[in-house]
Amino acid sequence: AVQLVASGGDSVQAGGSLNLSCIGSGFTFADSDMGWYRQAPGNECELVSWIGRSGMTYYEESVKGRFTISQDRAKNTLYLEMGSLKPEDTAVYYCAPVGWVKYSNYRPCRQSGQGTQVTVSS
Repeated sequence: AVQLVASGGDSVQAGGSLNLSCIGSGFTFADSDMGWYRQAPGNECELVSWIGRSGMTYYEESVKGRFTISQDRAKNTLYLEMGSLKPEDTAVYYCAPVGWVKYSNYRPCRQSGQGTQVTVSS
């Protein structure tokens, strides 16, 4: 069975840092472009960042320069280094293969497990 288990979330003050991890299993992680998504209360699920098989990366405008995505394909693990955190980064964070979302109507904030809660206080 497919599993995507995100961890590393916590409650921090504005300006702080967190490192998130997501371990995938049950699919070919090494062949997948992987993304981090987040959903804040009352908001829609949004793509935060993704990393391609080639290492190419994308960041949503509001996190550019503050977040860094990386991966260890040998460990089936996706990472997100979060710095200079802001209260608006508060959300539950999930990971998922980007292709599932784009082509298969996969809903990462509903189907990628429980996610990991990030809470940033001002």
